[in-house]
Amino acid sequence: MKKAMIRLRMGEGDAHYGGGLVNGARMLDLFGDVATELLIMCDGDEGLFLKYDDAEFLAPVYAGDYIEATGWFTEIGNTSRKMEFVAKKVIRPLEGAEAASACEILDEPIIVAKGSGICVVPKKVQRGPQVPREELL
Repeated sequence: MKKAMIRLRMGEGDAHYGGGLVNGARMLDLFGDVATELLIMCDGDEGLFLKYDDAEFLAPVYAGDYIEATGWFTEIGNTSRKMEFVAKKVIRPLEGAEAASACEILDEPIIVAKGSGICVVPKKVQRGPQVPREELL
């Protein structure tokens, strides 16, 4: 099964609430970018996100956290593409450290969000798989 992954640091501009807390909707933005990469692999086109079937926000995300968002296909139809996503915190600022810039790589990444959704790639824009189909599922 072929996966797409993005790793991104949440900056102060991503913080929406007090204490540097990042809005959970930011994880959906990352899932959308992962979906776009998957659609390009499958069809050579960015396609359109139709809907999220499910979205769960499981742990807080703060400015300074590094988030790794991954997605994969669960079903490929004629024009619809079902996908699942997971976002994990892999690095975070080190609390109580002498230097404000101190961070730690987490031994066990923390799952901060999960979701699933459906995208559509109209037949007229499908250019065929950029990655062999058997590798996509």
